[in-house]
Amino acid sequence: MMHRVVGGLIASLLLLATTSAMAESPAELISSFRLKHGEVRVVRDSTLDRIAMDQARAMATKDDLSHDALGPFNRRVAPAGAGRAAENIAYGYDNFEKTLGQWIDSSGHRKNLLLHNASRVGIASAKNASGKRTYWAMVIAGDYEPKGKGKKDKEPLVAVKREAAPASKPKSGGCHIKLLGLCI
Repeated sequence: MMHRVVGGLIASLLLLATTSAMAESPAELISSFRLKHGEVRVVRDSTLDRIAMDQARAMATKDDLSHDALGPFNRRVAPAGAGRAAENIAYGYDNFEKTLGQWIDSSGHRKNLLLHNASRVGIASAKNASGKRTYWAMVIAGDYEPKGKGKKDKEPLVAVKREAAPASKPKSGGCHIKLLGLCI
């Protein structure tokens, strides 16, 4: 009887540990990595999420891994109001944990993940038209000005942008339909 109780308790604890590990959000995963390397925690930011989503969708639409899919990064990130920012992009993996692992294993991406004084992050993914390739964009930012002292005309200091080396170059094809300046 005692063995069943102990066995049930151990099974419950393992299930709880597995569930909580699986429930970690991308921001929590990034924060865990940052904390292990002496940097502060980051939180999700809706403006950075939107910037990342626009970038991921543009790359997926064009089926092209490029920081310039929607124009220069410093212009795209300016609405966030950050003093410094960096962007990582990738394609291939369907889940964030594997994509994050790919970035951690790349020195340039790792540097962006550990951007000093970063406090906010935006993460997004989008699939290409065939649904077979997932594009990822992460924008991390910090050095925000206190309210009332905004840098209205100043673009953020941009850290080195890195893109994950793809296993193979995406096929470049012509536009089938051009809608609002986007190739579909």
